Amino acid sequence: MSGLFGAGPQVLLDDATGRMEYRAGVLPESLAAAWFETLQATIPWRQERRVMYERALDVPRLTASYRLDDPALPSPLGEAAALARREFGADFNSVGLNLYRDRDDSVAPHNDRLGDLVPGHPIVLLSLGATRRMRITGKATRAKLELDLEPGSLLLMDYESQKHYDHGIPKQRAAVAPRISLAFRMRK
Repeated sequence: MSGLFGAGPQVLLDDATGRMEYRAGVLPESLAAAWFETLQATIPWRQERRVMYERALDVPRLTASYRLDDPALPSPLGEAAALARREFGADFNSVGLNLYRDRDDSVAPHNDRLGDLVPGHPIVLLSLGATRRMRITGKATRAKLELDLEPGSLLLMDYESQKHYDHGIPKQRAAVAPRISLAFRMRK
């Protein structure tokens, strides 16, 4: 998507249902690659299981999470949080990490749990590794958007947008290299 519109922020949505803004190339390519390699190799990734369709299944991605005030916060998560803060003027106290290992890893359409978040604070995603497509769909409308999240890009989704839109990363048909998503949030 960013190739069509050139450089600079792209406001995807800005109305009573929320605000979403995409910024490609915020992190230089070489730094995005270095952060990806570091995080992929050093984070203690977890394989979660969830009950779905009356049976326990592996979540189709690996996860990790940290409080940003953790003295043992792995490098470069503090630098990434500072980047998100600078870009959007928002504060965060946590980061959730998702490692999409291949084309079969995904996350189903969802919105973030509003009960876990401080009202009024946005969620900012930093993408590292391979480009993956995100689908954003309206809950009460047929609005649909597909957005290629490029390495080194940021996506802001404000608190209000979580009430009106679902977002997800679908499985891919073609082979794809790994991707890490850093989701910065202000949790209660």
